[in-house]
Amino acid sequence: MSQLLDQTEALQNLLLSHATGKREDNAEFMRLRQVFCSRTILAPHTPSFLQKCRNLDQFWQFIKGEFGTYAERKAYIWEQFRPLLDFLERGGGAAPSDQVVSLTIEKFDAENIQATWSKALERRTSDPEGAITMARTLLESVCKHVLDKAAVTYEDSPDLNSLYRQTAKCLNLAPSQHTEQVFKQILGGCTAVVEGLGALRNRLSDSHGQGRVSVKPLSRHAELAVNLAGALAIYLLATWEAQSEAAK
Repeated sequence: MSQLLDQTEALQNLLLSHATGKREDNAEFMRLRQVFCSRTILAPHTPSFLQKCRNLDQFWQFIKGEFGTYAERKAYIWEQFRPLLDFLERGGGAAPSDQVVSLTIEKFDAENIQATWSKALERRTSDPEGAITMARTLLESVCKHVLDKAAVTYEDSPDLNSLYRQTAKCLNLAPSQHTEQVFKQILGGCTAVVEGLGALRNRLSDSHGQGRVSVKPLSRHAELAVNLAGALAIYLLATWEAQSEAAK
């Protein structure tokens, strides 16, 4: 995480310099910009103008049009970078396990999976119901990703349990495909996690209307759901990757 902090400060200083009349290296700006634009987990904290300004000429046109003085430009850039610096100084807002899942998902270059995981992380405290919904959506997306890669067809709107059973069978992770009791027990536990996440979502998440007496999930419920979904997601993706490499 210290490397990201250094890169953030380098990008901030480069833009401060360019905004106050000095000519900076456009290639370096584009390299640093890509570091942040390619990581969906950083997107909510990254200055919004980075998405719009793809090179320093575009940034110059933007900053000079918005602010007429150097002091105003400096204040704006510092303010825009503060959320990202705060986020990284707190450890990236994520436990080590969050970072492992994030890096694993990024390797597979599946934008929908990355976006779902980022939403699940962001909502654990502020929106537990939404986080539980995203935890299930993450597993659905990963299962579909693996099945699509394996050219295995599935129903248009399958429920998570059947989708996971298909994926497990495709990856040789179904308990019935093994004879060793310890493997059957572990793989059966994975199936139970999927079924439990589906039940938790139906009972506690925002996916269904609530009656007059409803149970509201707390952040610890969301933390559990997201952590379980993240661990299982990287297990499925890693298994698919290992089998694909072995088949080459």
